[in-house]
Amino acid sequence: MIDSHCHLADEVFAPDLDAVVARAKTAGLERVMVILEAGNQKEVEQAGHVERLWPETRFAIGVHPHQAHQFADDPERTAVLVQDQFDSTPAARAIGEIGLDYHYDFAPRDVQQQVFREQIRLAKRRRLPIVIHTREAEEDTFRLLEEERASDTGGVFHCFTGDRAMAQRALDIGFHISLAGIVTFPRALELKEVAKMVPIERLLIETDSPFLAPAPNRGKRNEPANVVHVAATIAELRGAAADEIGQAARANFERLFKP
Repeated sequence: MIDSHCHLADEVFAPDLDAVVARAKTAGLERVMVILEAGNQKEVEQAGHVERLWPETRFAIGVHPHQAHQFADDPERTAVLVQDQFDSTPAARAIGEIGLDYHYDFAPRDVQQQVFREQIRLAKRRRLPIVIHTREAEEDTFRLLEEERASDTGGVFHCFTGDRAMAQRALDIGFHISLAGIVTFPRALELKEVAKMVPIERLLIETDSPFLAPAPNRGKRNEPANVVHVAATIAELRGAAADEIGQAARANFERLFKP
């Protein structure tokens, strides 16, 4: 089993990183994809520690829409920063997480969009998949993906929280859908329907830890070991075995990210 999206380089894991990694391995995880914020030196240092503890770890690097304001004066600098860090990170396999977030609007929307564009273009030049964060920005997200022909490189809508129609739009342009702990919440009825309709060959599972701990750990700090609860919930919804979901998600991860 694989956690396809987590933030083990976040400082919240620094005090007990060794134990967190040990619990993930005990839970049966073979590897994780750790998301790094481009230019964040503290995360770079902790990423090194993660990799020493768990050499199978892979990384995605990008400028999150929350940080897009830092590049308002020169959005093209985004791609330079990400590319430089990517080239110095041998275990990096994807550009992300990148996208649009209109819920918090920490950066002006036009700046978010241009920073997103620059990173899609970088991914296409490097023939790398992208990891998409989109919140309350569905139409602009799909518009930019279409305008930049992001289907040429593909990727994943991480921590998907949309409805079936949005999921179908993502699938139609060749992207994967990754489900996180929210799918275990009793009231996430629409998301449970998404979990049933996504083709098994386009499904990924993740924790997005330290955020969004699944039931029965909701409200606590999340960690990669908890991805087993995501797999179990999806399996129940689809009438499958949890191992089947885990193995399929693993195969999809390897096909998409070539770890």
